Amino acid sequence: MTAIGLFLAAGLAEIGGGYLVWLWLREAKPVWYGVLGSIVLIGYGVLPTFQSFPSFGRVYAAYGGVFIVAAVLWGWLIDKKTPDLYDWIGAAICIVGVSVMLWAPRSS
Repeated sequence: MTAIGLFLAAGLAEIGGGYLVWLWLREAKPVWYGVLGSIVLIGYGVLPTFQSFPSFGRVYAAYGGVFIVAAVLWGWLIDKKTPDLYDWIGAAICIVGVSVMLWAPRSS
């Protein structure tokens, strides 16, 4: 459960921080949006270090899959852009891939 919680927290930090920077630079929001977004992105960089998985590459690859799902949900809930069937299928494929990468039985 800790791993999943860390994945979710990092996903929110990555997408939320990036979204704040996007709003600042692309939609002319005040500079504090960019500053806050940058601080949140630093938190995103730190959160994965708390994972218990030993491989940096594997953890970050798995984060990529989780972030795809989080981005689809963010777009739906925050940007009000309804995902289509192919968005959901792609997100499901990513979660299956993440699960295989992290929890497949390995001999070493």
